[in-house]
Amino acid sequence: MPAKQMLPGRRPAAVKAQGRKRPAVTARRPARGPLQRLRRAQRQLSKAWDRPLTAYYLIFGSSLLLTGLGLVMVYSASMIKALQLGLGDAYFFKKQFLAALIGAVLLFAASRMPVKLHRALSYPVLAGTLFLMVLVQVPGIGVSINGNQNWISLGGPFMLQPSEFGKLSLILWGADLLARKGDKGLLSQWKHLLVPLVPVAFLLLGLIMLGGDMGTAMILGAVLFGLLWLAGAPTRMFAGVLLFAGVIVALLIKTSPHRMDRLACLGATDPGKNDLCWQAVHGIYALASGGWFGSGLGASVEKWGQLPEAHTDFIFAITGEELGLAGTLSVLALFAALGYAGIRVAGRTEDSFVRYAAGGVTTWITAQAVINIGAVLGLLPIAGVPLPLFSYGGSALLPTMFAVGLLIAFAREEPAARAALAMRQPRFGRQRSGPIWKSMRRRVKRRPSGER
Repeated sequence: MPAKQMLPGRRPAAVKAQGRKRPAVTARRPARGPLQRLRRAQRQLSKAWDRPLTAYYLIFGSSLLLTGLGLVMVYSASMIKALQLGLGDAYFFKKQFLAALIGAVLLFAASRMPVKLHRALSYPVLAGTLFLMVLVQVPGIGVSINGNQNWISLGGPFMLQPSEFGKLSLILWGADLLARKGDKGLLSQWKHLLVPLVPVAFLLLGLIMLGGDMGTAMILGAVLFGLLWLAGAPTRMFAGVLLFAGVIVALLIKTSPHRMDRLACLGATDPGKNDLCWQAVHGIYALASGGWFGSGLGASVEKWGQLPEAHTDFIFAITGEELGLAGTLSVLALFAALGYAGIRVAGRTEDSFVRYAAGGVTTWITAQAVINIGAVLGLLPIAGVPLPLFSYGGSALLPTMFAVGLLIAFAREEPAARAALAMRQPRFGRQRSGPIWKSMRRRVKRRPSGER
């Protein structure tokens, strides 16, 4: 067939196709909805949560923030009482700051000690604590404050409460005892599980109760139960010991009119007859007046003589009044982070002593925080125990910071954490060999000679 003639101005289809520019094909990412973004954030959070140094940073960071915020609140809550006593407004703050400095030294020392040294210190610490607790009951040496004889005067304004060190001594000694018996396979026998752990704990409890400090005795009892639980005590034995302790506590409360009055103030909204519930009710007033974000630092009304022990047992109420719900929830979150990190350290270790000691310290701090905050909220009787790392009191702060140092040392001893810290911290000025980033564009490998 004859070829078709092309009309003027008309190009063949092939030429057209070659001359036409095709649009660039770009790959479009699928639009991420809120659910996909939430899952991605959850995966990133879980990945960061499982890093080897998570527990280490949680313990160090939460304890540092609690101690720092506690110093601020001690100054704010105690300045009016100090002025009423004719002292400088920073009197109690200076004492607490000095105790925090000493506690920081103890924390650093405990965090750098090897586990063997902690175990070696268990018996000397227990013997020294028992000696001091006996001295408290000697007339002329022990000092009675608010009806409780639990202090020893160190000269001047400085006092020491040996019962606060009883918690630390029971944890160290009990953890070493249970670890040695566990290595020999003796914890399956109830006699070896209870003796001599329970008799020694009852000896400490008896010395504490001689001074009338039932709040500290409750914390010590919680530590004992925590150690028995970690050691794998049978349910029947655990329930029996718990029932026995409950009966003793009930008798101690029933035979003390002062403790019965405190029990009657649970959930009270009015001071009642003879103002028996004055402290409990004004603690609720302080929390209720704080609102969402509080009245501001230093602007508390209850600390002007209305709320007793505003800088010690009821500092959480002043925190709620000045920093509001946001401040109190922040404190609760820090204690929750510290408790989680302690449980994580106890659960991931293969060393039985570390497991018992970390579990005991975590039980101590969390139980004391729950009892203190529960009393301020009107959910538990007022036990007279300070808020760990937060309330005023050097005798309570020093052993607690040493215990936090224990947790930090145990978190550093995890194999993965030890390897991560060794990669990040060169020792004795030696440079690490291996890949490092010298710029944003290229990766450089440093050799021992310094050449590239």
